Amino acid sequence: MAPPRLYLDWNATAPLHPAARDAIMRAIDIFGNPNSVHGEGRAARAAIEGARRKVAALAGADPGNLIFTSGATEAANLVLTPDFRMGRTPLRLGHLYFSAIEHPAVREGGRFSRDKMTEIPVTEAGIVDLDALGLLLGTHDKAAGLPMVAIMLVNNETGIVQPVEAAAKIVHAHGGLIVVDAVQAAGRIPLDIEQIGADFMIVSSHKIGGPKGAGALIARGEALMPRPLIQGGGQERGHRSGTQNSLALIGFGAAAEVAAGEFETRNGAIGALRERLEAGMRQAAADVIIHGEGGQRVANTIFFTLPGLKAETGQIAFDLEGVALSAGSACSSGRLGESHVLTAMGSDPKLGALRISLGFSTTEEDIDRAIAAFAKIACRRRSAGEAA
Repeated sequence: MAPPRLYLDWNATAPLHPAARDAIMRAIDIFGNPNSVHGEGRAARAAIEGARRKVAALAGADPGNLIFTSGATEAANLVLTPDFRMGRTPLRLGHLYFSAIEHPAVREGGRFSRDKMTEIPVTEAGIVDLDALGLLLGTHDKAAGLPMVAIMLVNNETGIVQPVEAAAKIVHAHGGLIVVDAVQAAGRIPLDIEQIGADFMIVSSHKIGGPKGAGALIARGEALMPRPLIQGGGQERGHRSGTQNSLALIGFGAAAEVAAGEFETRNGAIGALRERLEAGMRQAAADVIIHGEGGQRVANTIFFTLPGLKAETGQIAFDLEGVALSAGSACSSGRLGESHVLTAMGSDPKLGALRISLGFSTTEEDIDRAIAAFAKIACRRRSAGEAA
């Protein structure tokens, strides 16, 4: 009998956390429309507001400044727009600057036109170049509107933590706004929207063990808000119309509460597992390249290259060994291609790279199985090279 499959692709999505599952099952009979004024509606509204408080707490934010969306991609498309309001006064954003390693949901630019978008380079270490950011903002044409800058807090492929707090100070010194994609950071490093200095922060439910189909855009203050992307009945204080997905949001809140409560113990254990896995990988293949290992990374992520092994070939090989991992982002309709992150770091994207990401249920036995699979694939790679 074949052993159960091993899931090591937590950055793509996390399995539903038992606490989120339990919360959803308890709430499954809360069927009222949360925007109705009768008792059934008020019960649904109370459950959603409870979830809002839990998600906001994970980000150190005011729940009144949190807008629920269908996911992080919608949140990005909501906030990446030239059109804002400061209270009742229109505010124009003239240009979007985004780091070269951003997620595709940000790289597409939301509602900015292509001619109003500029990429910020990163260093060979995979860290956004703050000097380049300062130079770009120094030449920004403020007559066309304020600058907006989008920089992720943790890169989804390498796991490298970005200097967002320092970037925010540069952006604000030039009168701009900064949007922080915290999707891969939530539950993995401390989040505090005030301390980071983000004007807006994006988080996602299914990355932390909640259900898919829920995310949030969080603002640092309530006065500044983007023009709505979805208009209609005025739900979410008029910022995002459409009847809320009560069950998904309740599950999101439960997952956020667990992520906040287990932060230190969970990440300490995961970090030890990653060190064990990386040591085993190096023992099996001394030439393995672990991208970003010299910098600050979140505890759960390994982005690696086995020279001579294409990413597509490697992913299939691991899958045949019963191990699920990925070749970078999983948010491009299943397409495999060269990593824009490796390109931005100055590495040859044709080398290919694979991403292993661990989570709350990963065990030492899982790590040993992953090392064994890696060693087997590395050995086959050497054999193929010698035969050639």
